[in-house]
Amino acid sequence: MKSQLSKIHIFYHPTNVQAVVWDKRIRIRIKKYNPEIKFNADSPEVVIVLGGDGTILEAARKFHGLGAVILGLNLGSVGFLASVRKEKDFLKALEKFLKGRYEIMDRMMLSIQVRRKEEVVFTAEALNEIVLKNPLGIVELEAEVSGHPVQHIRGTGILVSTATGSTAYNLSAHGPIIMPDIKCFILTELLDHNIPSPSVVVKHDNTIVVKVISYRETGIISLSKNNKKVDILLIADGDSIFPLKKNDEVVIKNSPHMVKFAELEKHYFFKSLEEKFGFK
Repeated sequence: MKSQLSKIHIFYHPTNVQAVVWDKRIRIRIKKYNPEIKFNADSPEVVIVLGGDGTILEAARKFHGLGAVILGLNLGSVGFLASVRKEKDFLKALEKFLKGRYEIMDRMMLSIQVRRKEEVVFTAEALNEIVLKNPLGIVELEAEVSGHPVQHIRGTGILVSTATGSTAYNLSAHGPIIMPDIKCFILTELLDHNIPSPSVVVKHDNTIVVKVISYRETGIISLSKNNKKVDILLIADGDSIFPLKKNDEVVIKNSPHMVKFAELEKHYFFKSLEEKFGFK
């Protein structure tokens, strides 16, 4: 059976020696058995990602607007986002994929705006999470869900993640693990000095607003791009960084864009949990 695909892109960091080797192997395999497939980075139907979860996140953000399917081959340590976790299974899995024997899992993204004096000063999208934090001090934040206050935090900050991101920073912050095909937000406080409150799981059609109430200005931290002194940071997927000020409002919604992940076996998520945590 020949593949119906016509354009594929292989995405990785050139400094990853293993990825460079696998890039050559995959190209040889495709050229030999599926010569009708072309390698195209501009408008790929499928992006084969060689690397860890960070590289897969980067590829998802870069190519999701094209509607490309992400096929992640794990060369990192965790591999929660990968379609295949072990190198010994890469070529077998690739053959299965090219024969169309896979399912597509749509995963939601976060759409983020920062409003400052009624003006939008920053926008971003994130697949895993958005974090508002004071890395070296205390910030007072108030989180609302569709106009209803749900958390008042006086501590390090707050994390708003998707179900996909539930196994990332959210898990480290003792938030719940959610199946990645569930469309929801998870609000998890970070080191609150008040009485700790549990994470709140919110349906995807709500709007979350986090307000920066107060913090002590120290200017200890500076951004390397412009050497600007900052205290409160917004970080989306560990990549997009924006400095926040008092009275800023961060508006978080379900993005209209979805990320398509290739799933080659049923119950793959639970198998990932079993391997990661030793569930029996």
